[in-house]
Amino acid sequence: MAESGEQVEVGQQELEEDEDDEVNPNYKAPEQKSMKEILEADKDDESLVNYKKQLMGENTQDLVIDPSIEAKVILKTLELRFEDAPDDKQSMDLTGDLSTLKEKKFEIVEGRPYRIAILFNVQRDIVTGLKYSHICKRKGVKVDKKLLMMGSYGPKHEPHCFQSAVEDTPSGLLARGTYNVKSTFFDDDKHKYTEFDWKFEIVKKK
Repeated sequence: MAESGEQVEVGQQELEEDEDDEVNPNYKAPEQKSMKEILEADKDDESLVNYKKQLMGENTQDLVIDPSIEAKVILKTLELRFEDAPDDKQSMDLTGDLSTLKEKKFEIVEGRPYRIAILFNVQRDIVTGLKYSHICKRKGVKVDKKLLMMGSYGPKHEPHCFQSAVEDTPSGLLARGTYNVKSTFFDDDKHKYTEFDWKFEIVKKK
């Protein structure tokens, strides 16, 4: 499912909650450390050092993908990838004017198995506890809230690609119709990288 140059992380942890992310009141984010501090810690533990290098890559401590963006995470695309047709996917460009996404309606056939796939770059420093959440409403009433725990990533030249676990699109007469979604990306430090609205329509299987 991954395109050339992608590093795929599949469904590291996926939660569905009614609370605001903020989700688990007993969860405490780890202390934020710079890449330099992380690399210099535990120098005597070879296996841990190798793990850190794998996570953060070689010679990426000062990697800058886009100098005009100060944020550590650069979101590229959000996709709906369908298991029954790997070449068929609905894609949202997150690099341009996000306000235009709410004007476009994505059409999804009921009952299709799909994954949410997110492509993004990390620059300048490691990002810990990256998360994706969305609230889905129909006719103004909240019908679903999802939180995907994407994980921690280090800077690298190639884009990272996170994929959720497989789910089935709801089906049946009551499920069909148009839904409005508000999506948000943030991390353990509560830093919000982007937020946007979009919509999709579940249609009858032909």
